Amino acid sequence: MRNKLRKAVFPVAGLGTRFLPATKANPKEMLPIVDKPLIQYAVEEAIAAGITQMVFVTSSSKRAIEDHFDKNYELETELQRRGDHELLKQVKRIVPSQVSCIYIRQPEALGLGHAVLCAAPAVGDEPFAVILADDLIDDGGRGCLAQMAEIFNTRQQAVIGIETVAPDMTDRYGIVDTAGDESELAGIRSIVEKPAPAQAPSRFGVVGRYIFPNSLFDCLRRVGAGAGGEVQLTDAISLLLEKEQAYAYRFKGRRFDCGSKLGYIEATLNYALQHPELGDPVRKLLAEYDVL
Repeated sequence: MRNKLRKAVFPVAGLGTRFLPATKANPKEMLPIVDKPLIQYAVEEAIAAGITQMVFVTSSSKRAIEDHFDKNYELETELQRRGDHELLKQVKRIVPSQVSCIYIRQPEALGLGHAVLCAAPAVGDEPFAVILADDLIDDGGRGCLAQMAEIFNTRQQAVIGIETVAPDMTDRYGIVDTAGDESELAGIRSIVEKPAPAQAPSRFGVVGRYIFPNSLFDCLRRVGAGAGGEVQLTDAISLLLEKEQAYAYRFKGRRFDCGSKLGYIEATLNYALQHPELGDPVRKLLAEYDVL
């Protein structure tokens, strides 16, 4: 019996220190790319993959995320009164009727693996996706997670999104070893967290898109605390690989690292230039700065 992917986990409990002071009172996932927050892009990508249950692993400072995906009767009433029907549609589309949102607190900052493990009660015995909103992917309408879900629904084994990184940047990523297989979809032999360039088994860096069978939770429970006293997702994937096949997928699309200021600015420009109302004015503005 095949398990269809229905649930996605969003680890959003981080402090966002690289964007201070902007993130002192506002979650980094709520930083806007033009007119939508990062977390909304991530949720829309999950919806496009057929996911209907969103599990947010949050902290006490992330109430704005819950508020964003909650219904705002006062706002909707006011937009209706003003006759702003298009804006009203946009607000109502943030969470379609078939989608439900669940919020779970991560009591301590004990790493990405721990955050994913916190979602276990909400995920139950089903497979699940993990989406890191910092990694914004412009997929040209093809849907990065939708591409991966198609693979998972056929193979029923873990699928991890990767991209080729610069040789001197392997120490910023989890790096997968595909035994020299450079195909779009390749079996993973091993995974190592942030290896120095000389020790990296490849240049295939893991980005913030994963689909896991439910057995990953057992691996997370078994690994315990690793580097820095945190539960490392990479360590759990290594355990999973001892018993199950997992695949590295070179997705179609362009990734922006919105966890960095430069990547965030680049993403903003990319999406602004594609915006139906802002594209031409932004090009004109850039021309005034002699950059086009």
